[in-house]
Amino acid sequence: QGDWPAAPFCLLADGGAPGKHHWLRADPVHLRLDGNQLVLADSGVFTLSQPEAEGLAESLNAHFSGDGLVFLPLRPDRWYLRVERVPALETTALPEAAGRSIDALLPRGADAPLWRARLNDIQMLLHGHAVNEQREAAGQLPINSVWLWGGGALSEAVPARFNAVWSGDAFAAGLAQAARVAAHAVPAGAADLLRSSASQSVNLILLDRLRGAAQYGDAHGWREGLARLERAWFAPLLEALRQERIGMLSLHALGPGHALSVEVTRGDLRRFWRRVKPLAHYAEP
Repeated sequence: QGDWPAAPFCLLADGGAPGKHHWLRADPVHLRLDGNQLVLADSGVFTLSQPEAEGLAESLNAHFSGDGLVFLPLRPDRWYLRVERVPALETTALPEAAGRSIDALLPRGADAPLWRARLNDIQMLLHGHAVNEQREAAGQLPINSVWLWGGGALSEAVPARFNAVWSGDAFAAGLAQAARVAAHAVPAGAADLLRSSASQSVNLILLDRLRGAAQYGDAHGWREGLARLERAWFAPLLEALRQERIGMLSLHALGPGHALSVEVTRGDLRRFWRRVKPLAHYAEP
């Protein structure tokens, strides 16, 4: 297993039936030439309708039918690829590739030459496709490639460490479903969550609102998004901890090069001698 097997769990969350097949995410993307490199843009910067997605996937399925490849566009922005033979590949997750040059991020491994050739075929097929011609005529970005990542098969057993998962991420929702854990959409803020019975159990809350700004280097958008998270989530949860409405908070901030993990209980709040440090202190590698 060279990748985190995101594809089958995302497929499960989107209402598909992974079965015992091997799946890859094959998400529609736009590749833009920037100097001598291709930079990837994902669905965060373009919109795609379901009929457009199905029209593009239909052409791909017709072309690759002899290779045992089946493209499944369950959502306009999330496509899946079923393969008959498990490929020896290591891939880069789409959130890590968005906004970056793809040169060093293309599939790696023993089967990489075959799959890079298939990607070239896909790009040639999509170039000049009727759907893309209509998109360009309307001033929209053409879908000129797919991004392959997250290959794997559904695990037999997924351990459950939480009572509920609150997320807009398909991978997290699929993992929760496989583990038979309640999965909910993320509410507007902590106040909505605390009004439910969530404070009486162990919850995983995935807040990924900074992802898009981080991917595309939007410093202003990132700062504004962080301020909104502070108002809607961090400050209310801290107050709930002070009031003993919750017993503990764990925060895991994930970055491309490192992660920050902290844990706080109400008892920690009494340690007044600890100096408060600025956020930048914790952001240092």
